[in-house]
Amino acid sequence: QVQLVESGGGLVQPGGSLRLSCVATSSIFSIYGVDWYRQSPGKQRELVAEITSDGHINLADSVKGRFTISRDTAKWTSYLQMNSLKPEDTAVYFCHSGPRWGQGTQVTVSS
Repeated sequence: QVQLVESGGGLVQPGGSLRLSCVATSSIFSIYGVDWYRQSPGKQRELVAEITSDGHINLADSVKGRFTISRDTAKWTSYLQMNSLKPEDTAVYFCHSGPRWGQGTQVTVSS
């Protein structure tokens, strides 16, 4: 069974940066593409960024100019580079591809 494992979350001050990683146990990203979602307490899970199977990139308006999504096909890994972080970016971030979800990694932006 394909697994997605996220890492890289943590506590960061406003204006800081973090890079999240999502490692797959197969080449699932080449089939389905890869997405990053986030969920804050009391809110619905929202799409933050995606790379389609053919390489098109889409970003939520709230993160454009601050977040970058990428993937390394050879390493079966996706990255979410998050810069200029704001307190409202605080959430659990999930990696998603096809029918698979990662377990999530907590990002907290606070001074």
